[in-house]
Amino acid sequence: MNRIDGLLSRMTLAEKLGQLTMTASSYAVTGPVIAGDSTQSIIDGTIGNLLNMVGPGPTHEMQRLAVERSRLGIPLLIGLDIIHGHRTLFPIPLAEAGIFDEAVWERTAREAAREGAADGLALTFAPMLDVSRDLRWGRTAEGPGEDPWLNVRIARAKVRGFQGADLAAADALAACAKHFVAYGPVAGGREYAAVDISERTLREVHLPGFAAAVEAGVATLMPSFTDLNGVPMTAHVPLLRDWLRGAHGFDGVIISDYHAIAELINHGVAADLVDAAVLALKAGVDIDMMADAYRHGLPVALEQGRVSMDEIDACVRRVLRLKEQLGLFDDPYRRGAQAEAPAVIAERHAYARDVARKAIVLLRNELRNESRNESRNALRNERETLPLPSSVKTLCVLGPLADAASEMKGPWWGAGEHEPHVSVLAGLRAALPDVDLRHAPGVAIDDADDGGIAAAAALCDGADAVILCLGERATMSGEAASRAHPGLPGRQQALAEAVIARAHAQGTPVTVILFSGRPLVIPWLADRADALIAAWFLGVEAGHAIADVLTGQVSPSGRTTMSWPRALGQVPIHYAQRPSGRPMNPADYYTSKYQDVANDPLYPFGHGLTYGRFRYADLRVEPRNVRRDDVIDVSVELRNDGTREAEETVFLFVRDKVAQVTRPLLELKGYAKLKLAPGQAGRARIELPAAELAYLGPDLEPVFEAGEVEILVGPSAERAGLLAETIALLE
Repeated sequence: MNRIDGLLSRMTLAEKLGQLTMTASSYAVTGPVIAGDSTQSIIDGTIGNLLNMVGPGPTHEMQRLAVERSRLGIPLLIGLDIIHGHRTLFPIPLAEAGIFDEAVWERTAREAAREGAADGLALTFAPMLDVSRDLRWGRTAEGPGEDPWLNVRIARAKVRGFQGADLAAADALAACAKHFVAYGPVAGGREYAAVDISERTLREVHLPGFAAAVEAGVATLMPSFTDLNGVPMTAHVPLLRDWLRGAHGFDGVIISDYHAIAELINHGVAADLVDAAVLALKAGVDIDMMADAYRHGLPVALEQGRVSMDEIDACVRRVLRLKEQLGLFDDPYRRGAQAEAPAVIAERHAYARDVARKAIVLLRNELRNESRNESRNALRNERETLPLPSSVKTLCVLGPLADAASEMKGPWWGAGEHEPHVSVLAGLRAALPDVDLRHAPGVAIDDADDGGIAAAAALCDGADAVILCLGERATMSGEAASRAHPGLPGRQQALAEAVIARAHAQGTPVTVILFSGRPLVIPWLADRADALIAAWFLGVEAGHAIADVLTGQVSPSGRTTMSWPRALGQVPIHYAQRPSGRPMNPADYYTSKYQDVANDPLYPFGHGLTYGRFRYADLRVEPRNVRRDDVIDVSVELRNDGTREAEETVFLFVRDKVAQVTRPLLELKGYAKLKLAPGQAGRARIELPAAELAYLGPDLEPVFEAGEVEILVGPSAERAGLLAETIALLE
């Protein structure tokens, strides 16, 4: 008899349900319920899993209770949300996605796993794979953005990074793909609200990332809080049991979200905790996080004959198998047994700085006419504002986020809450020790007091350049942080107006740095700033990374993975729109358009400038006649006509011209990166498996059909900037 069968044969019902129960320590909570002291329950074997505990001391102490004092000695599974780093925080996922580099996505997860495992953890509730096309939703910050193809690649990389080659290794964590599924399109962008989407959108946009995570071997999965078309995901039999476990063969552990099983009562599908427990168990949820529904509800349901012991045992078996795969039975103290060396931590911080630099998106970099003071700007590259010229002697660093180190950590900081973070002001002081830096916040982030605006604007007098740091607090994005007005909060708009007017009156250029966990609605600012940067929340090395970009030590290379709207009324907005029977035509009144704003976004998916100036030419696509098993070779010539070395991200989109169902105007199918020196030319190459040109037909089954497909290549999803060739698919 193997270990798991032996344990199952000896376990009482209470001990079995303990393995299906997860409770929180006092470290942190992510919901409305706070756990009490669970130490006696661990000894009794009626709690088998913990979350929100961190550190080798506490985790090993709890493991000793489970292994040395409980009757069966079953180790605990201990997890924590490690969303974008553990103690060493990297850029938020929305920012990191814009690096478009699978090696980076994987390594940041690998570094986070090493650091988390050294703190005694064995599980992280990541990656978050919710596609978001609505910037009002706060959890946009935690995900990949708007594109499902990109989400698939991130899913694979993150699972590899967290879990490594051997799940039992001392530096590996079990990953948890969340939130299954379609959490992103909540009604009105409002957290925890209902979701009502088509089956096609579900299968084309929201399920592929989870299928990729399962194929990559993800150990656990978490259903979302929300309902989908009237069925709460925590009790969704067709998706959890049939699609996930049946069609895709997922045999890992499904963990409920925080208190989610009990919330089936609020959803109106369960009358009480017993009902809720039955529904979740029948759907295949193995671990009940924080609701205590299984411990209290399943004994009653079992007595009533509504569930069977075999169903309970199946869940227990999966949990015990995961603990075995993690090596917890062999050595429950393996993770956290050895502290990381200072040199390892220092190297990780250096890498965090490099990743943060790559995540910065330069949205605009063009001097406005009123900023073109020839004496101050003589050394500038034509009409570009950045990088700052070496002639700068006096620099204004203004705004409420200029010296806000704690805000750099972003909305989900995990164990990195008290780690030192570098502010923009501190980063610039280190990078420019001989420059006179003038600083004033001007206003608070979300306060109505504008008494400091005049003094802040006055600092612009005689300055060579102005850096204006604006945006959200870290906690204005993330869970339970939806915003109906996702622009600049508080009196920051008034500060921007005063500073830009004062600086431009003297011919002084203004660079605006935006911090946020989502695209912001900032058309006025985009029109008036000389340079505009999306800095998101970059983590522990934020200030140094921003200084590196501002001073030209590195060229920015980040890209937007969500469209930035011109107006809130455009939301939800994304590049992969389907065509209309009456496409927008300014000459025809009865076409698909707004009366008061353009259809296109302020900044499209993939937008991001560099300090180079790239010219695209000579698109080549081979073969031109393509069968399903072929690989299409796509290449394009790039030339850097700028004065600085830079790295360009090249995107490959496709457009199926005529199909059985309406296809998006553009679909991302690949990308490449090419670094070129000034005056240098090179070719970017992308391989596209022809099988990826299949789509879901009218019956939602994959179809590869004959016809013409357009291949489009360029720097973003802005159609006017793309080169195109047409190929023929052959059946």
